[in-house]
Amino acid sequence: MDDSTVSEYILELVKKHQGKRGAAIAILEDIQAAFNYLPAEALRTVAEETGHSLVDLYGIATFYRSFSLEPRGKHVVSVCMGTACHIRGAPRVLGEFEKTLGIGPGETTDDKTFSLNTVNCLGACALGPVTIIDGSYWRNANEHEVPSVVQSCSCANHKRSMASEETLSLHALCPHCHGNLMDYDHLLDGYPMVKVTVAFGRKHGWLRLSSIWGDRRIESEYEIPEGTSVHFFCPSCNAELRSPRLCPKCDAPTIPLLNKEGGMIIICSRYGCDEHMFDLVRAHSEVATEGTELTGFAKLIKAGHHPGESGRRNKEADGT
Repeated sequence: MDDSTVSEYILELVKKHQGKRGAAIAILEDIQAAFNYLPAEALRTVAEETGHSLVDLYGIATFYRSFSLEPRGKHVVSVCMGTACHIRGAPRVLGEFEKTLGIGPGETTDDKTFSLNTVNCLGACALGPVTIIDGSYWRNANEHEVPSVVQSCSCANHKRSMASEETLSLHALCPHCHGNLMDYDHLLDGYPMVKVTVAFGRKHGWLRLSSIWGDRRIESEYEIPEGTSVHFFCPSCNAELRSPRLCPKCDAPTIPLLNKEGGMIIICSRYGCDEHMFDLVRAHSEVATEGTELTGFAKLIKAGHHPGESGRRNKEADGT
């Protein structure tokens, strides 16, 4: 893009997110996605159009690891160094990437092909050690496979092949009655959808979410306005599905869904927010708090079972 096109694009982003909570972060996310980094001129334009100071925007850009002020490589490798991944061998995986690429965390190869980063947690502790390559999760990463993974990045179908290997789905249960939330009459990409009852405003009806991790598609009885915080209920026992924790991204209440194979999926209740995580420890503590006998999924957790993932995505890639 030339300078005028860039300015027009930034103005469109500002208009798109204007008046919304967390607009500054959303705008920077879109800029990062478009340019693979945050150009200085783009930040100045955002500051002028939104009223935020450059200091505030710089603070956001340097606080979140997902942002970069320098051009990144064609392929971005992010190695999770959270506690669960660390004890399962993440330092060895990182070391092998450093050796293979010849760069350290926060650096980019001279030919701008690879950038290497570390992150504190990816919210998929049960699958650790986890590494993200070009947006695709590499679960149970092994340092011995790093050279071949790096080499495969030159293949045109790299991302597609990784994504197909990592298609993992959730078998959702109600955390109150342990009722099955899977709707086998409605499949999405061959997987049953998760069906719950929802309420917002004066509307009350059904909602189906994709059971595939990272897939935010939904189907709903009523159109949900962007930014609406939706109340979720179990169709079987009618109990509200609500966690005491708030979404770290937008402060909306979060929704807990048990995974039959172990662990808990935590998703944001706000339509348009894509925050979600996989949590083993929380599943154990929340069930114990409710006085439920620790059987089934809890036994799997205590035994160290590594469950699959799931997620959601809405029709336009914006979902609850």
